[in-house]
This record gives sequence, structure tokens and C-alpha cells, in this order.
Amino acid sequence: MTLFLIFVCLTAIGLIAYGFQILSIRSKLKATNIKIKEARQFLTSSESFCPPVSIIKPLKGLDDNLFDNLESFCLQDYPEYEIIFSLQDCNDPAYKVARKVKEKHPDKDISVITERCNIGLNPKVNNLIPAYKIAKYEHILISDSNVLVSSNYLKEITKHMKDPSVGLVSNMIHGTSERTFGSILENLHLNSFIIGSVCLLDKYLRMPCVIGKSMLMRKKDLEFIGGLKAVKDVLAEDYIIGKRIHEMGKKVILSTHLIRNVNEYWGIKKFINRHTRWGKLRWKIGGISYISELIGNPVFMSFLPLILLEVSKITLFFAMFVSFVKILGDIYIGKLIQKQIKTTQLIKQKITDSDALTFNPFRYFLSPLKDIIIGIIWFIPLVSNKVVWRGNRYKIGKDSQLSLCPDTGILLWKYRLLNALKTRFA
Repeated sequence: MTLFLIFVCLTAIGLIAYGFQILSIRSKLKATNIKIKEARQFLTSSESFCPPVSIIKPLKGLDDNLFDNLESFCLQDYPEYEIIFSLQDCNDPAYKVARKVKEKHPDKDISVITERCNIGLNPKVNNLIPAYKIAKYEHILISDSNVLVSSNYLKEITKHMKDPSVGLVSNMIHGTSERTFGSILENLHLNSFIIGSVCLLDKYLRMPCVIGKSMLMRKKDLEFIGGLKAVKDVLAEDYIIGKRIHEMGKKVILSTHLIRNVNEYWGIKKFINRHTRWGKLRWKIGGISYISELIGNPVFMSFLPLILLEVSKITLFFAMFVSFVKILGDIYIGKLIQKQIKTTQLIKQKITDSDALTFNPFRYFLSPLKDIIIGIIWFIPLVSNKVVWRGNRYKIGKDSQLSLCPDTGILLWKYRLLNALKTRFA
């Protein structure tokens, strides 16, 4: 009974933390709604701050909805900007998509570059460096290929850079457009734990937590911290850039302008692999504070008595009650996001059936299952520091520092066989 009470207390702490996450999301979105009229007046005034921007889009493979994602950056209501699509080689299937986007918008300043760069161990940074070299403007925006934005996106985020004390602007993100089980789990996690954690850290702890889906900064600030080469060998390049800009005395702003992270056809394996890698990353960055993620997962904590103690009416009722509370909380967050999108008219594209699923309350009944899977994944970083990312195997060190992990034994022959088959049938 004593052990059960301990789990009850830990679960209660997790629910309280989850409550603060909801409050922080609500506060962020409410603040945006209050200021929306002033923001619109600001954007239409002669004093609107719209500096030229270089948008860098690193591409690798065919992300879900890739053409529409890339095209949304060509439809910006913004006076002057360039887009640089950067790839490692022209055989990448994303190359043809980027070319089609460029051909469809000949009036836009779009470059598609292919350059093999192996200066570091982080493949994304290797992809960014050639594009960064040719970027024309002082303001740099790094954005992932699975992001879909509205036409007022650039105006909303660049207005923060009018303040010279601001060094970096990132965005709140929400997952959408799922069509598979793995995609539903991914979007549930993005629309609860991820958005909640980022808002909580920003509002209550004043800790910048930059997610690389959208990062706007000045060249001079990035160069001051060593440029992209300074993060060429770390896994969490976005977090480290935000941290170092913050340490140099600049503000790191979390814009309340929501951007869409499109996840349509994820498998459960991809979901597990992604969050195993992210878990290892956060363990190496956060250290002992990583424990807070386990305690902050009240559903998983409430199910542990069923496994470690016994299945009884009280343990079963406790787990079901906590799961129900979590489902209601996630539904509430979903409604907050939906209201924000409608109020600010961030998404001007036609709403499709897959978009409507984002706000379907019945999908949130999978939320407890997702939390249990995330709880199991939490333990993996404690016993393994190796990750496979874009076909490469690495060891993760302190602050997500990467080092090569050569394949040996069975793994060596496995990858040799796969590479031989790819070469044979390419």
C-alpha cells in the first residue's frame, strides 16, 4: 500500500505539471488573441518592419505533402525574400519537387543547389552550410521541409526582429493531417507534450527551447557564436544555437504564430525511432533533469502499479481515472489550437478531411496509449547512447555531441548487404 501511495503522489505531481502546461499554452494563445487587432494595424502601417530574408530549406527525401509545404513559402505576403532549397545531390527525390516549385513560381527568387558537404557529422547542418554561404540577406530563416505555413508567416515572425536585443525567433508548432496510426501518435505528442513543454519552459522558467522547424536570426549573431560550423557535430543543433544566442545576452522569442508540422503517413516504427533518438538527445542535454519527463508522464506513472504491484479495483480505477483526465486535457489543448487557427486565420488553405482529424475528439482516446509507449521509450537512453540517423550510426555524448560509431559484426554485414542491394537495383 505504501508503494502504491508513492505512485499516487508522483502521478499527482505529473498532473499538476500537466496543468501548468495547459495554462502556459492557454496564456500564450490568449495573449495573441488580445493583441491581434494591434498586430494587424502594425502590419498594415507604414512603420511595418519587413527586412529582406533568406529562407534556407534543407531537403532530404520525400516528406509528407512536400510540394505544398515548399510552395507555401512561395506564397508569402512579404516584400522581399529569397528561398534556397539545399540538397546533397540531384538524385535525391526531393530535387525534382524543388525544381517543380521553382518552375511554378518563376517570379520568385528561388535557388535549388546541390552540393556534397561532409564537413560535420550532423547531416542537416551539412545540408545547410552550402545554402548559408550563398544567402544574400542579413536575416536568415532556417525551416524544415515538413512545415506548412500561412501567407502572413514571415510578417508575423520578422516583426520581433525590430528589437535589436532579440537574437532568435522560433515558433509554436502543431501536428496535422495524419492518415496512419503512427501519424496520429506523432501529432498527439506534438499537440500535447511538445507544445506544452516549450510553452511551460518559456513562460514559467524563462528557458528558451528552440525547435528547428522554424528559426529566424541575424547572420552576425550566428557568426558571433561560431556559425553553423560550431554545431556541425551535435545532434541538437537547434537547441544549441538557441542556447548560445541566449548566453550571449540576446533574447530568444517564442512566436505564438502557429505553424503546421505535416505528418501524414508515419508508421509506428518511425514514431518509436524518432522519439528514442529525441529521448537520448534530451538525456545527454538535461542530465538528471531528464527524470522530470518520467514524472511528467502521469498516465505511465498511473499504470506502473498494475505492473509492479497487482491488478485490483483500486489500481485499475486509478489508471483509468488518470487516463480520462489526460484525454480531457489533450482535447482542451486541441480546441485551444483550433480556436487560435480560426481566430487569427493562420491557415487560408482549404480545410481537408485530414485536417479535420486534427480536432476530432475521438482520436484523443489514443493519447493514453501514446503516453505509455513514450514512458517505455524513456528508459532506453539510460542503457544506450547510439542512434541511427539518415543511414549513419553515431554515439551521443554530453550536450548531444556526436561521434562516429563504426559497424561491427552482424550489423556490418547487414549494412554491406543493404548497400550492395541498393547499388545493384538502383
